[in-house]
Amino acid sequence: MKKDNKINLKDFGFNKKHNTNLSKCVIKSKKELSKKNQNSYNEVYWESKCSCCDKSCAQDLVEKIIKFTSLNEKLDNDYKMTERKGKEQNLPNNLSNTQEVFCDIDENIDNSNLQENSNVCKKVEESLRKKFHKTIFTKFCQGINEYNLILPNDKIAVCISGGKDSMLMAKLFQELKRHNKFNFELIFLVMDPGYNELNRKKIEENASMLNVPIQIFNSNIFDDVFNIEKSPCYVCARMRRGYLYSKAKELGCNKIALGHHFDDVIETILMGMLYGGQIQTMMPKLHSTNFEGMELIRPMYLIREKDIITWRDYNNLKFIECACKFTDNISKEEKQNQKISSKRFRIKQLIKLLSKEDEQIEKNIFRSVENVNLSTIIAYKDKNGNKHFFEEDY
Repeated sequence: MKKDNKINLKDFGFNKKHNTNLSKCVIKSKKELSKKNQNSYNEVYWESKCSCCDKSCAQDLVEKIIKFTSLNEKLDNDYKMTERKGKEQNLPNNLSNTQEVFCDIDENIDNSNLQENSNVCKKVEESLRKKFHKTIFTKFCQGINEYNLILPNDKIAVCISGGKDSMLMAKLFQELKRHNKFNFELIFLVMDPGYNELNRKKIEENASMLNVPIQIFNSNIFDDVFNIEKSPCYVCARMRRGYLYSKAKELGCNKIALGHHFDDVIETILMGMLYGGQIQTMMPKLHSTNFEGMELIRPMYLIREKDIITWRDYNNLKFIECACKFTDNISKEEKQNQKISSKRFRIKQLIKLLSKEDEQIEKNIFRSVENVNLSTIIAYKDKNGNKHFFEEDY
């Protein structure tokens, strides 16, 4: 092989072993492709093991190499020369359009930004494997196992709003997929309900930086609910979920995953009691009533918000917060006043205050809906909505 045809990866974080054995990595992927009878390199690049080390090289290939316009030609040359030398035989003769694998990456990003993004992504992924393994990834897996959220052959639409919770969920799913305990598919789905240009751009930039291959589709939800006076947030949330169910089903998914966490759950419990006059919780999974065969799961059910914030700040990540159209044209002071006046914010502050006196408060709120004793309840409703009074069995 001519030296000029060899891709020099030294400046992009690859060690000498990688550089020397790049053609072997490509050949390995081709061999796996042949075994799986796949028509696309997508799964092969993300799942195959590099022949020169015990880790996947796919992410590095995506982030660091593909932007070179000569890559496909060089990979072809590497493969053909290796084939001529007789190192690998009976493999596919074409590269099956590798560019399609990377179609979600912005072609205008320069090489220095790609290198910077790759470093950020590596740090984020390493932090989930080490520093935040116990507080975040283990809790993620615990929730999935305890509530049986993922089954073999599931196809899950990981719904990303662009905030810290959903972007973390996307990275956790990628980490879970890396372990490859059983087969399931992922689609990273973003619905644009009418974001302003800055918020839309921020979501796309973060997805590129964190190497999350998002699919974006548009809706006009913000415009549709803008003139609704009574409970616009509730209507917006319901409409967003409906759009996500519909798109996910269209893409062949049987589940959508939302990024609600432990704090969302306990806040919802208290909000229902204090403002709704009812005892209920945010369930870890539920069947859709309007989209047959679809299910909603919440895999971050046991993860604490403070740990998510710590993870975000540790990695110096910036995500969108409130992207609602209602708040686009108001001052920071008005936004803060709206936040303070919200019921959820009040409940959050109440829990924070009580937790200063007793650190078990949050866990006890969560456990309260696990330890319901119907013999001590005056009345309750069954799953069909029928109300039962304690005197029925008195």
